Amino acid sequence: MPDRPTESAIDRSRTSYGDDGFSTYLRRAFLASSGYDDEALDRPIVGIAVTKSDYNTCHRDMPALLEAVRRGVLEAGGLPMDFPTISLGEILTSPTTMLFRNLLAMDTEEMIRALPMDAAVLLGGCDKTVPAQLMAAASSDKPVLLEVVGPMMTGSWQGERLGACTDCRRFWGRHRGGELDKSEITSVRNELVSTAGTCAVMGTASTMACITETLGMMLPGGATPPAATGARLRHGAATGRRAVELARSGGPVPREILTPAAFRNAVRVLSAMSGSTNALVHLIAVARRAGVDLTLKDFDVIGADVPFLVDCKPAGSGYLEDFHRSGGLPALLKVLEPLLERETVGVSGKSLGSLIDDTPAREDWQTTIHPLEDPLGAAGSLAVLQGTLAPRGAVIKSAAASPHLMNHTGPALVIDSAQDAQRILDDPDLDVTPDHVLVLRNAGPIAAGMPEAGALPIPAKLAQAGIRDMVRVSDARMSGTSYGTVVLHCDPESAAGGPIALVRDGDLIRLDVAARRLDLLVDEEELERRRADFVPPELPARGWRRLYAQTVLPASEGADLSFL
Repeated sequence: MPDRPTESAIDRSRTSYGDDGFSTYLRRAFLASSGYDDEALDRPIVGIAVTKSDYNTCHRDMPALLEAVRRGVLEAGGLPMDFPTISLGEILTSPTTMLFRNLLAMDTEEMIRALPMDAAVLLGGCDKTVPAQLMAAASSDKPVLLEVVGPMMTGSWQGERLGACTDCRRFWGRHRGGELDKSEITSVRNELVSTAGTCAVMGTASTMACITETLGMMLPGGATPPAATGARLRHGAATGRRAVELARSGGPVPREILTPAAFRNAVRVLSAMSGSTNALVHLIAVARRAGVDLTLKDFDVIGADVPFLVDCKPAGSGYLEDFHRSGGLPALLKVLEPLLERETVGVSGKSLGSLIDDTPAREDWQTTIHPLEDPLGAAGSLAVLQGTLAPRGAVIKSAAASPHLMNHTGPALVIDSAQDAQRILDDPDLDVTPDHVLVLRNAGPIAAGMPEAGALPIPAKLAQAGIRDMVRVSDARMSGTSYGTVVLHCDPESAAGGPIALVRDGDLIRLDVAARRLDLLVDEEELERRRADFVPPELPARGWRRLYAQTVLPASEGADLSFL
């Protein structure tokens, strides 16, 4: 652990004028205009990254959380200084927040490096903010803690409990199938998102919050307190106090926390929660930043002995507030203890083993977290596939898939872009059956920034006939709140000339989840003929999108930028 420099961060980090003395003199002069005197500026300085935005409704209550963190910093004798970074609101960002995850990671990393601070607290929550902040932290040489806004509370419609966004999709499917009219779906819409906070289910936001706590980059108990609760604010204050302690000691820094054992524990927790498939891409990206070799195959191998334990949608039936009331992530870690590596140490300064020892045993009254001997589902809730259609890997959330489709062979129906999907799938004359395999391509990182388009809607004519699931295959992602027999992240993607670019309508595709296979049943000679005709898409003309398309790594390598 590095020693904290005795020099104030205000003086240690200098603006370059060619005169260090003038730089510190001028800096303190301008800070004096904001009311800071030398006594304040000589305290440990905690920078607080804020992702509040009117375009990010999940972070609506972040100002209150920010004040709680600031209060904690002041209580511990530090000086809080907040700074803005890009805010990625999942719903209001076009075409997808994934396109900008790496940009937020760069923004955050560079601000931690450029601004004077002894430690940092990163406030996030919505899907891509937490992965981006973890990536930035992994590249930082200062102590960093993450704090999330927390999940929203559930709503109700006609006596039925609702929570975004798994229920959003379920009710929209009923609307497409003709069960709900326009006034009914509007009434549902007004109850789905009832408070500030991230999605109320085990989507990407809550998955990554739990992963962050498991990795040790968040104080224990921080992943699940709902946004609207005092528990969330109390945790924020505790985070501020701990940040000052880390600022004084100079560490540990993230690379000392983000060890191979910490990542293995995170994969086990991911499997036990049947968390978002997006976590595979994000965890690999964070691991690469931390210098840890984590591959797609590791998720299958490490998770192979971990049963599905947490009863939360989309794979289960409950909500995040239920998980929180059942003890949250600490209670799950207690149940998982026989499978975990206890020696990891996070920002709390305590080993995982000691934290588990301090956690009460599972109470019989709660039903959200199942014991190992009575799991909600078998091991392998997330499966990594390979085969002739995805030589470098693809992913399926098997716990949220239909059992009768887990071993399926059917003809392809190809959709060349997400923009074409609605037009094609809503066509009443579409030649499609429930046995078809819907194939979406040109939706990977290079082609489109990898949007959450993989969970294609069921064709309208089939939805109206009562069909609720089909096999769907793509090089896109899907929301962590989605469900169904959806194969994602096919690598190589179509824009890179992967086999998915060569699929034609009517080609047979075989999915065999038990065998971990995804195959295009077309002979190699025919594929070579098609490959000769392949023309890659044109890159964007300018700006971030061009830089992204030119340098983004494949999904199996975390979709980070190659030079990072």
